[in-house]
Amino acid sequence: MSVKNNQKNKTNLDEALRAQKERENTYRERALKLFPWVCGHCGREFDGKRLRELTVHHRDHNHDYNPPDGSNWELLCIYCHDNEHSRDQVADAYDQDSPGRPGKKGSGVQAFAGLADLLKGKLS
Repeated sequence: MSVKNNQKNKTNLDEALRAQKERENTYRERALKLFPWVCGHCGREFDGKRLRELTVHHRDHNHDYNPPDGSNWELLCIYCHDNEHSRDQVADAYDQDSPGRPGKKGSGVQAFAGLADLLKGKLS
């Protein structure tokens, strides 16, 4: 083995160690160290290769807010995480005005508008 190969291997090892350190500093790696590897919604346990199915959900949906104590995170399996976000999307869709459908002010239809006039002669 030559000196060049030793230096190349040392460089590769240094790069691998640096990359591992960077990954450990990500919020996912920190969350996996803080919390048990269990989905916060369905309770399924994860380990080994299946650990990649466990995701970090930001409770306030702000991916830039990553406190060191993990108070903005919960571990969810990919299915529960998708469900969580799809529920938010559906709720957001119901909150938005759509063409042909008035907003929260009401439909503009007054179902009983003429009822008083119709009943005037019948109740007397």
